[in-house]
Amino acid sequence: MEFRLLFTGSMKSGQGRGVAEEKHAIRKSIHKQLAKLWQAVPDLKMRSEAHSILSAPPTRGTPGQVGFTVTTAAATHRESLWKTLGDNFDRCGYKFVPLVSKQLNLTCGLDVLLLQRDGASPLRRAVDGTDIDNRLKTLFDALQIPQNCQEIPAGTKEADEEPYFFCLVEDDCLVTDVKVTTDRWLAPYSPPPGPGAAHPENCVHAVITVRVRPSVFSFENLAFVT
Repeated sequence: MEFRLLFTGSMKSGQGRGVAEEKHAIRKSIHKQLAKLWQAVPDLKMRSEAHSILSAPPTRGTPGQVGFTVTTAAATHRESLWKTLGDNFDRCGYKFVPLVSKQLNLTCGLDVLLLQRDGASPLRRAVDGTDIDNRLKTLFDALQIPQNCQEIPAGTKEADEEPYFFCLVEDDCLVTDVKVTTDRWLAPYSPPPGPGAAHPENCVHAVITVRVRPSVFSFENLAFVT
């Protein structure tokens, strides 16, 4: 399965004040796009509700020998993946639903195009914490389920009314390969609302190409083989 996620806004380093707010702003932007993905892809939409999947047929005997038999695969009832994953990752007042999870034996690769505002020297970027490595850490932290409640700014849960919160990955260890391309942001710029709007030098336009693939094939994750 391949798709693209977009983000335009502040993305500074993984250190300092206000970073939790910025990570959550990225997380919310990704959440809205993934919510649409779950509805746009028929196989994902089916799994957002109670559904049935085929189970691997049982066998008898030893393959290649007399008496070896395979019975017909049977349909097995499954609860909504939203409910199953949301119940498993119920933390900090949210029910997080990762698209890529260990439960489904999925991994993903990322190809990131990062367009940055021009005007800061390499030294200035290092001092201000706007270097590439730290920006990518901020992005990857926002793509995964928060590892603790300190990563979620106080008071944001009241504003997030959706019953489920969609994330890309359960843990960034499931991102198995990354390619990053950086370039200058040449288009006219208007600061988006939200954290970091007062510091346009921290703003980026990111295009994230995601390739989801099973680490182990099963009937549970066939929907992601497209």
